Amino acid sequence: MSETKPKSSQRFHSLNTEQVEVLHQVLSEVVPIHGRGNFPTLELRPRDIIIAVRARLQKQGITVRDVRLNGSTASHVLVRDNGTTYKDLDIIFGVELPSQEEFQVIKESVLGCLLDCLPAGVNRERISSATMKEAYVQKMVKVFNEHDRWSLISLSNNSGKNLELKFVSVLRRQFEFSVDSFQIILDRLLESYICLTPPVESSSSVPQVLAESMYGDFEAAMDHLRYRLIATRNPEEIRGGGLLKYSNLLVRDYRPASETQIKTLERYMCSRFFIDFPDVQEQQRKILSYLKNHFIGEERSKYQYLMTLRRVVDDSTVCLMGHERRQTLNMITVLALKVLGEQNIIPNTDHVTCFYQPAPYLAEHSTPYIAEPSYCNYFIPQGASTLLYQPYPLHLHTQ
Repeated sequence: MSETKPKSSQRFHSLNTEQVEVLHQVLSEVVPIHGRGNFPTLELRPRDIIIAVRARLQKQGITVRDVRLNGSTASHVLVRDNGTTYKDLDIIFGVELPSQEEFQVIKESVLGCLLDCLPAGVNRERISSATMKEAYVQKMVKVFNEHDRWSLISLSNNSGKNLELKFVSVLRRQFEFSVDSFQIILDRLLESYICLTPPVESSSSVPQVLAESMYGDFEAAMDHLRYRLIATRNPEEIRGGGLLKYSNLLVRDYRPASETQIKTLERYMCSRFFIDFPDVQEQQRKILSYLKNHFIGEERSKYQYLMTLRRVVDDSTVCLMGHERRQTLNMITVLALKVLGEQNIIPNTDHVTCFYQPAPYLAEHSTPYIAEPSYCNYFIPQGASTLLYQPYPLHLHTQ
C-alpha cells in the first residue's frame, strides 16, 4: 500500500505550553522498578534515569544523537481528551552502534545507573551487573544486522507500567499505525532539568519541544489520534504485520480511516503475520505474550480481543492452506474459551446453534478449564450475540 511521501516539514510539530506541562508531569512522575527476591523497589523519575544513562553513555564514548519519548505515552502527551492512556514508558536513545561491542557498554551503563539508585547502606561493590540484570530487568533484546541495529532493556514493574529503554542506531520500521507513530524529542527539556531551570513557568520560558510523526504527515496522524482512526502504510513491512495491534485497536473502539482500503490492509497484515510465525505453536506463544504484556488489569477484555483477532484472521487470511487456517482458528478459539474458564464466565449462547450437544459448561466449579479437540461444531448466525465459531471439535473439562 504505497502513498505519496509527505515533505519532511510536515513530519514535525512544536508542542504548546499545555502539552509541555503534560510531558513534564510524565517525566517527573515516580515510577517503581520492582526488584526480584530481596532486592528493594527503586523509586525512579524517568527524567533522572534518562539523564543518568545518557551521561554514562557519553562518558563511555557512545554518541547519543537525541533522546525521544515514543509510542502511547507520546500520544497521551499530544492528545488527552479522547481517553488516550499509556502503560509502558518508551524511551528511545538515538545512538551510534558500529559494532556489537557497544551493546555490552549500553547494558553495563544502564545496570550501573540502577546500581547507583540502590538505597544507602547497600554494599554495591558486592553486587555484579549480572545480579542487577536478574533483579531488575524484565526483558533484554538486541538486534544487529544489515537493516536493523538496536537493543531494548525493559525494567520491571509489577503493574505493567514498564520503563523501556531502547537504543537505536538503525531501525527500518519505527511505527505500526499512525496513532502510535509519534516521537517527542526530549533533549531541550532534559537540558532545562540539568540547568535547574523550571521547564514551565511562563509561556516565554517554556523550551521549544518538537514532536515528529514517523508516519510522515503529522496533522493527518493527529486527526487519526483525535478521532480514533486506524491507518498505516505498508503493513507488510511490519514484523507480524501489525495484526495483533490492529485487533487491539478495534477492541478499543478505533475504526478504519478508510473502509475501502481496510480489507486489503487486513490481508497484508495476516500474510506477514503468518510469514513471521508460520507454526501454530509460534502463533500461540506470540498471542499469549501479547495478552500478557498489553492486558494487565484488563482481564475481561481478553475474550473480546481474541474473538476480534479470530474474526480478522477468518475474514482476511488468503495465504494458508485449508488445514493450516483451521488449526490457527481453532487455536485462537481454544485460547478464548480458556480465558472464559479462568474468569468463570458462562458465555451467552442464546443465539448459538449447536450441531452436536457440547459437554456441559461446569459453572459450579471454580477451577479453570482447558479446551481440547473433541466432537462439537458451533455455528454463529450473522450479527448474533455470540460465543464463538468453532471449525474444529471442542470439549471442555476441568483441569
